[in-house]
Amino acid sequence: MKARILSLIYLCQFAVTTQWAKDEPLRPVSFHKVEMTSDFWRPRLITQRKVLVPFAFEKTEPGIAHLQAAADHLAGIKVDGHRAHRFIDSDLYKVMEGAAYLARLKDDPELEAQFDRIVDVIAAAQEPDGYLYPSHTTGVGEARNMMGDSPYTYVVHSHELYNMGHMYEAAVAYYLATGKNKLLKVAEKNARHINKVFFEGDPKYNGGKPIRQAPGHQEIELALVKLHKVTGKQLYLDMARKFLEVRGVTYVPQGEGVRSSTYAQQQAPVTEQKEAVGHAVRATYLYSAMADVGKLTRNTAYSKALDYIWGNLVNTRMHITGGLGAVHGIEGFGPKYLLPNADAFNETCAAVGNVLFNFRMFLVHKDAKYLDVAEVALLNNVLAAVNLEGNRFFYVNPLEADGKYPFNHGTAGRAPWFGTACCPSNMARLLPQVQGMTYAHAGKDLYITFYAETATKIKIAGTEVGLRQKTAYPNEGKIEISLNPSESTDFRLHLRIPTWAGKQFVPGELYQYTDSEVEPWKLSINGKSVKAGTQNGFAVIDRRWEKGDRITLDLPMTVRVNECHDKVEDNHGRLALTRGPFVLCAEGLDNGGATQRFFLGKTPATAKARVTTTKIPSGSFIQAQLPAEAVTANGITEEKNLSLIPYYAWNNRGPSSMTVWFPKEKELSVFDPHELPKESIFSKISASQTSDLDTVSAIGDGKEPRWSSGKKVPRWTSRPQKGKPQWVEARFHAAKNVRSVGVYWMQDQQDVKFPKEWSLEVEQGGQWNPFELYVTDRYDMRANQYNVVHPAAPLICDAIRIRMNPKEDACVGILEVQVAFEK
Repeated sequence: MKARILSLIYLCQFAVTTQWAKDEPLRPVSFHKVEMTSDFWRPRLITQRKVLVPFAFEKTEPGIAHLQAAADHLAGIKVDGHRAHRFIDSDLYKVMEGAAYLARLKDDPELEAQFDRIVDVIAAAQEPDGYLYPSHTTGVGEARNMMGDSPYTYVVHSHELYNMGHMYEAAVAYYLATGKNKLLKVAEKNARHINKVFFEGDPKYNGGKPIRQAPGHQEIELALVKLHKVTGKQLYLDMARKFLEVRGVTYVPQGEGVRSSTYAQQQAPVTEQKEAVGHAVRATYLYSAMADVGKLTRNTAYSKALDYIWGNLVNTRMHITGGLGAVHGIEGFGPKYLLPNADAFNETCAAVGNVLFNFRMFLVHKDAKYLDVAEVALLNNVLAAVNLEGNRFFYVNPLEADGKYPFNHGTAGRAPWFGTACCPSNMARLLPQVQGMTYAHAGKDLYITFYAETATKIKIAGTEVGLRQKTAYPNEGKIEISLNPSESTDFRLHLRIPTWAGKQFVPGELYQYTDSEVEPWKLSINGKSVKAGTQNGFAVIDRRWEKGDRITLDLPMTVRVNECHDKVEDNHGRLALTRGPFVLCAEGLDNGGATQRFFLGKTPATAKARVTTTKIPSGSFIQAQLPAEAVTANGITEEKNLSLIPYYAWNNRGPSSMTVWFPKEKELSVFDPHELPKESIFSKISASQTSDLDTVSAIGDGKEPRWSSGKKVPRWTSRPQKGKPQWVEARFHAAKNVRSVGVYWMQDQQDVKFPKEWSLEVEQGGQWNPFELYVTDRYDMRANQYNVVHPAAPLICDAIRIRMNPKEDACVGILEVQVAFEK
């Protein structure tokens, strides 16, 4: 695609300063001006371009069809079978944006032609007045479900404005990548339409009165600022400001959960908010927009609010991986210090938002601590979200897994796609932007913000300076920098000294190293050791630079031991291990069994850690080994090496147990996480067939299912056996007087279905007998509930057996079995 001088990246990270108007703003060096040669990053970009983007375009074809239905309807063509959807279009727009960034690496006429075809469909789906939302355009009745009875009548959940925000971002990226403005014209037409409807009044909408309501999912605010930057039109910046000003003022929801005022940060005006609440992705998009608009409008109230919010995040609500939004359900923030491990939500999109928000905060304050948070979120939570092959994804990012529990939308590992596909498409657009976050400058100050093997040319105080990094960072801590100014020149070079190189892994009060000894970083210029003062997390070198000057920064990368704030209950008596910017984890397949059996009873001998590189067909990653202890099946302690890999690399070799926070005491270790809990009513459970991805103990673990889909709890299934009779036996601790038996059946959209028929047997005195059913009972297969049966007469037995006849070409599954006893 045709290169353009305009930056793709600066539109996403605007220069904002502490004094807003007084300081010269920092400007990131644009994406297309930075050559990425890093052995760590460039293969990922190539994989995205060759695998992820084509794969994502294929998966977002329903979005194109959704738009085509609107285009056909407007053209008078009858549309049959069109189903309404709130946000399917946005996934397509995000993939388009990411593809535009990647296209800058290499001209791709075929990809450009595909863009053109999609843009034609989008333009044809737009109504004459600028409205663009296929679900209402086609008049599908089901659009009323969470979309309102008509346009803009349910802005809090319809995603009408959210979708348009992502369309604006795609339009800007497409224009900058190709010079073609057809989609940009669609975006501008829609923006003018929205301004009229929301802030002026349009007779066709809301009785002609301006709606003046902020969207339920923030995104359009960011996009409007981008539109302002690329067109120079003040209208779009004014609109972004107005959407921020009305949030929490003109409309405040009064419901619960996703309908509460805090869910979309509408509980108060944005300048009065001081802590992170609600949906984490919405929150980070809001905070990023506040930074953008605050700088451009010189409104210091935004900066003050953001300082409070940032402190609240890093001090009370952020996982060590940089993950945000620990709570399921609202996909957001819970109470302070609620940071679970196995049950953490940590949506990938929230980590993406964490990166973007913190990069903006760096540009506001010129303080490296924000970059340190962004880097931890990027290298741990964000990178974990896609496998090394580039075709499987995490939506949910826990810090512990047993290898069976389907934490990630029904799977125990990464999934190929999701019905709500925001996370894969967000990955497609974020990773290509990384090289545009590597350098920043203002006046006579040059900042190296992220370390990666890259090259660029920057004009500093009127002098062009060639700059090249040679480094294996983030795997190794040595960074060699060569400077080649066109002529001798004075400027200040700022080299980031990461927080992890000091007394803690990441800024904030949540995590500290257990040892206070810090191996010093070293700095040399042209081979001579130098001392440099630090300012806001940067080593600052102020001197006259000559062509060929070489700077070497050595950041010690030893394995470090981390402890957590006492108020985080899930990490009481637990330690985590890190190396450089990487959080380390253990996988069962490297450690001969469940990682939950390990404990760090002795001070970990990190000095003895041996670091190597592990290669697999899809890539490579570091691996560290150090002495630890583990509990055996009979409860004995054995000394055993603990093998660790970066958190981002887990689940690239199949499902397995995984641990980040290791107990210090043997009592907290568990030899087999799939064992029945001690409080279970069953002493032993067995089955005719159990899938390698499931566990038969699931039916007696006491974890209550909510839906028959089996996405939120452990399950037993007979996969891969189809159409074959199955049985499950559950034995009690002693003979029991049974009052009732309830079976919670599983049925998904794949191959597990309710059985064609089922029945019970009971063991009495070593002999199996039929379960005599109460006269009014029957063996039901109802969804989303226990199917309960009662004995016809008093029944004392030692065990129960469930017999199942599957439907043809289907497997069977059970989520939980409940047995009530007579007292």
